[in-house]
Amino acid sequence: MWIPGWDLAALVLFLIIWLLYGPALKWASQNGGLINTDMIRIRTAWMQGMMSREQRMVDSQLVGHALNSASFFASSNLLLIAASGGILFGGEAARRQLEHAPLVAAASSLLFQTKLALIGITLARGLLAFIWSIRQLNYCAAAIGAAPKAGSRPDIASVYADAAGELLTRALSAFNDGVRNYYFALAAAAWLLGPAPLALATIGATALLVWRQSVSPAARAVHRLRVLLDSPEPSRPPRSVRPKRSVLGWLDRGRSASEDSEHEEP
Repeated sequence: MWIPGWDLAALVLFLIIWLLYGPALKWASQNGGLINTDMIRIRTAWMQGMMSREQRMVDSQLVGHALNSASFFASSNLLLIAASGGILFGGEAARRQLEHAPLVAAASSLLFQTKLALIGITLARGLLAFIWSIRQLNYCAAAIGAAPKAGSRPDIASVYADAAGELLTRALSAFNDGVRNYYFALAAAAWLLGPAPLALATIGATALLVWRQSVSPAARAVHRLRVLLDSPEPSRPPRSVRPKRSVLGWLDRGRSASEDSEHEEP
């Protein structure tokens, strides 16, 4: 068997967690309490505020910032894929240089190629997620540009904001998927050190992702923002109604005051 038992067990653990983490996260998000769930409400509030603004330059700049971030990560991901592919297809000389590197576990040529292929596949999945995120962010920019002017279409403003918020959430969810694959690519790279480092790196990366999603300071801060957005607006006290004073009222008041002074004279 070209994959030893411990390497196979660590590989199966990695594949199970890597492939099921995304669906498990979506299932856990239904109960709330995660950054992804809270950010859906925040993005919807953002789009609702966008619909009420006359100038939407800031909204376009924020979407453009997210687009630049996705493009940067996609470019970096492509370079890493090229590096791993260069070692994988670079011949025996390139593989031997990496095999003799410090801390790299000894392995057969076929097992070593499998380890490099796993790194490349993990990075490739992240690259596809970044590309899909870039496309959807361009759709978001078009949705902001096509939004009706503030107050011009109150009949569709709320529905339009919800649709734009959902589109933005889909785009940034794909971006998050791409970033998550960086974590698992690092775990896959730990397989070069042996099966135990692969298993430990996989569990550690998963634990770090779960902590950042649920109980990190950023997660608690985002949840507080969501609670504030969901809190009802305080009822305003009614304004005190002052009686209108007319010219005749002022004359009657002055006449009564003069009569009172005459009665008080001895």
